[in-house]
Amino acid sequence: MQTQSPWEHTLTFFPQFLAVLKEHTSPDATVAVIGASDGKFVLPLAVAGYRVIAIERDPQALHGGEVQLPGDVNAHAMGLLDRLKLEELYDRVQVVEQDFLDTNPFDTLCDAIWTSCSWHYSANHHRPLAEFVARMQLLVRPNGLFGAEFMMPVEQRHHLTEHYTSPERLSRHFANAWTVLLTLRTGEFTERAHVGRLQDHTHRMGLLLAARTPK
Repeated sequence: MQTQSPWEHTLTFFPQFLAVLKEHTSPDATVAVIGASDGKFVLPLAVAGYRVIAIERDPQALHGGEVQLPGDVNAHAMGLLDRLKLEELYDRVQVVEQDFLDTNPFDTLCDAIWTSCSWHYSANHHRPLAEFVARMQLLVRPNGLFGAEFMMPVEQRHHLTEHYTSPERLSRHFANAWTVLLTLRTGEFTERAHVGRLQDHTHRMGLLLAARTPK
C-alpha cells in the first residue's frame, strides 16, 4: 500500500482474525470494523476483497490532522477517508461517522465484525462492557464471526475497570447462540512509544473469536 498508519507496528492479533475469517466466510463477505480509526484494519480487509463497513466517530481519525510522535516530533497523520481514496479502495468501504454506542450504525447484518482495543478507552467507560459486546453481537448474521482484541489489566486501576477484561470473563457473554472458536492472551510485554502513548509502556492483550450458531 502507498499509505501507512502510525499504528502500523503496534502488536495485534488481527492476522489470527483474518485466518479464521477466510475459513468461515466467502471471499466477498461484509465485515464491520468498530473503531475503524485511520484504517489500520479497514484497508487490509478491503485489499483482501471484503466489503467493509468502517464505524468511527473521531474526526481526526477520519479526516487526518496533526499528531505528536515520540521524540517530540509533530507530523501530519492522514485520515481514513484520504487513505481510502489514495489506495483506490473508497468504493469497497462504507464509512459510518457515528458513535457506535449511541446509534444503530447500519440496517443489515454483516458476515463478521471486528474491534481492536476500543472498549477500554475511558470515553467508553460510561456504558457497561456487556452493552458494547451485545451491540456487536446483534450486528452479526447466523454463522457469522465475532472478533475482538482487548487490553487486559496490568495496573491496579485496570483491575477496577471491567473494560480491561480477560478471555475467561469475556466468554461468559457467548454462552448462548455462540461458539467460542479461539482465545489467546499475552503476558506482560513492553511496547515501544507510539502516537497516543509517547513513552514505552506495558500491556497485556487478549483475543476472542466466536461464531454465531445457525438458527
